[in-house]
Amino acid sequence: MPNLRRVTHLVFTIAVTVAWISASACGSAASADIQRYKPDWTSLDARPLPAWYDQAKFGVFIHWGVYSVPAFGSEWFWMNWRGKVKIVGRKGANYVNFMTKNYKPGFTYQEFGPQFTAEFFDPMQWASIIKDSGAKYVVLTTKHHEGYTLWPSKKSFGWNSVDVGPHRDLVGDLSRAIRSLNKTRFGVYHSLYEWFNPLWLQDKQSNLTTNTFVTEKVLPELYELVNHYKPEIIWSDGEWEAPDTYWDSLNFLTWLYNDSPVKDTIVVNDRWGGDTLCKHGGFMTCADRYQPGKVISRKWENAMTIDKYSWGYRRNARALDVFSIQNLITQLVETVSFGGNLLLNISPTSDGMIPPLHEERLLQMGQWLSVNGESIFNTNPWLTCQNDTQHPHLWYTRGKNTSTIYSIVLQWPDGNLLNSACLDKLNIESIVMLDTQSKLKWSQKAEGGLMIKLEDKSKTKTDWGWALRVTLNL
Repeated sequence: MPNLRRVTHLVFTIAVTVAWISASACGSAASADIQRYKPDWTSLDARPLPAWYDQAKFGVFIHWGVYSVPAFGSEWFWMNWRGKVKIVGRKGANYVNFMTKNYKPGFTYQEFGPQFTAEFFDPMQWASIIKDSGAKYVVLTTKHHEGYTLWPSKKSFGWNSVDVGPHRDLVGDLSRAIRSLNKTRFGVYHSLYEWFNPLWLQDKQSNLTTNTFVTEKVLPELYELVNHYKPEIIWSDGEWEAPDTYWDSLNFLTWLYNDSPVKDTIVVNDRWGGDTLCKHGGFMTCADRYQPGKVISRKWENAMTIDKYSWGYRRNARALDVFSIQNLITQLVETVSFGGNLLLNISPTSDGMIPPLHEERLLQMGQWLSVNGESIFNTNPWLTCQNDTQHPHLWYTRGKNTSTIYSIVLQWPDGNLLNSACLDKLNIESIVMLDTQSKLKWSQKAEGGLMIKLEDKSKTKTDWGWALRVTLNL
């Protein structure tokens, strides 16, 4: 008789082996079903855009850094002050004069660092304002072209918000506040290049035959941001002086989409090399304040500022330098009608306050969206019509339910009578004003078009645009 223990062990070994082989086979089959992206644009551009981004429609951009200390001109202060004359031209003279008049001889940009104190920065207050604005995502400038990082980057020793200035991890503080208070998505802006970094200047001097700056500085920073803070947007910038091959963008994005902790939800823009703008990436920005004026084949974003002249805080900005809420809602409605997202920039002060006029605009936007957001969020462009031909202040979106069209009028019509060419001859079941939830009457005009009888304007809650839900009989 064979040894019972030996037989039992043999049976157990066979069973485990069979199970392991079966599991491996299943795992291989499962792995084969999972899309693995390759480091080329054909593969990366084929990645489906995570649905949340298109549904979000409205986000808040935050430009905040050492440039918020001089708070003069724009966030390009250092370059405009110290850059080459052939680059900055006459503009640079204004900055030189400003520094000569207000600062001691020999003053360096780095001396602004300790003055970036953020002593009034309350991340929960910021998160509350952003929540009340109705924004579905926020993008914080974690590093602009000046190279100063708002987190304790291991690759920016002595030039980050923990070593110099606030002595706080500003990225960590804000990301935690945003996520604890609401479902707003947290994203990061990151500049690839830095104006005066010696490693960048060295690579540039070699005609980009070396990329020490990328391997020693840029990529480690990006991996830090993703692994530590798990952003759901990377808004890249500062790409234009070198191709994507120099920045090693393809390999980074391949890791980001395949293996990063945010691989399933991360969204990126199109600024990954001088040859990628408006061509490659998750969504197109194409230019600052981009507005194509039509529906295009790729998802796009209109990044614009509340301050008409700067992304960074300006101490001498006047009330007239700030867009009115009517202007901003018009931008939102037009952008969404053409299929884009609006990313609206605010400019905090060096001590951590959102300027009152910027805060007011965000709260006004939230007030409007609390009433009319149904016509904005989770909608699609109505391919039949985006802007009415009879009423130039009348715009359209389409609901996820194809039987629903939203008409958004940005200027109240005379006599409460709204004329629409685009709604003519449609089989309409009902028209409801979202503001009052009242059903409206309509009639076909003999000369063509649809005439909608609005309620008296005094019954509405908002003054900056009114959305109608048009339900069709399909």
